[in-house]
Amino acid sequence: MEIKITRTADTILMVRPKDFGYNKETGVDNEFQNKPDMTPELINKKANEEFQAMADGLRGKGVIVLILEPPISQDVTTPDAIFPNNWFSTEHDGTILTYPMMAKNRKAERRLMEIENLLNKNRYTIRNCINVGRLDETKRFLEGTGSLIIDPVDEVVYAARSERCDPDQFDNFIRLRFYLEGILFDTKSSSGNPIYHTNVMMSLGEKYAVICLECIPDKKQKNHVLATLNKSFNVMEITMDQMENHFCGNILEVRNQKNDSFIVMSENARQGFTKDQKNFLEQYGKILSFDLSIIEKIGGGSARCMMAEIFSVREKEFS
Repeated sequence: MEIKITRTADTILMVRPKDFGYNKETGVDNEFQNKPDMTPELINKKANEEFQAMADGLRGKGVIVLILEPPISQDVTTPDAIFPNNWFSTEHDGTILTYPMMAKNRKAERRLMEIENLLNKNRYTIRNCINVGRLDETKRFLEGTGSLIIDPVDEVVYAARSERCDPDQFDNFIRLRFYLEGILFDTKSSSGNPIYHTNVMMSLGEKYAVICLECIPDKKQKNHVLATLNKSFNVMEITMDQMENHFCGNILEVRNQKNDSFIVMSENARQGFTKDQKNFLEQYGKILSFDLSIIEKIGGGSARCMMAEIFSVREKEFS
């Protein structure tokens, strides 16, 4: 059976937060995180409210949202479990990929069997489960679609080099999944540090790309990224301020069952875009924004980080 390859998914998976909070381990290189000024209990309560409002809002538009509930018990606190796209992704051929995470407490987020059970329950086809790198990887990290911006149509993968995106592991991923090209580039934030995840400075929709070119200092790398994007996408540039203070790069286009497109983002991102930029985006889908102020402030991630795309075909579509 021929599989239709698309850049956007009509199903996303979200993980309900159990112990969301400030993660000291990831705060080492995630400049988007802020230390809390409220109690852990209040932070977790507000994060759960933001999570549920987003899930309800997406479902209200006809987007399929699968929710992985928290484990009944666990030995390790997982404050970043709300960001599942870093440890697993899916591909159109029914493959689930898991990835080596840098922070020790983020390794505990990996719940492959539970993901497999949830997808099976909802009749999604699973053909392979593949781990990128070693199960006990301690040096060469690659944090899923946080690090990897994948164009499955043109078979190109973009990635910003960082502690969470090791060049050798990136090359390993490209070879493992037979992508035609992997484009690895260097970035610098306003404070001069590498951007911790590519998906805070770049997003691909079905026909457009949003990118902060300002944070790619090397002119040759910048031109290569832009030239490659221009082959298939209408490119919109965002500023460093929009990326760092509004999460304008951390957005995701999704579809509902009627094939209507929506561009999902935080309310902070929506307010950060200019009128012309919002008009640009609305050519390709309706903007859906959600208040994620606590999740963004404490967790250092936004709407895109909360959604793992499910590209696997549902069994009923084989008939």
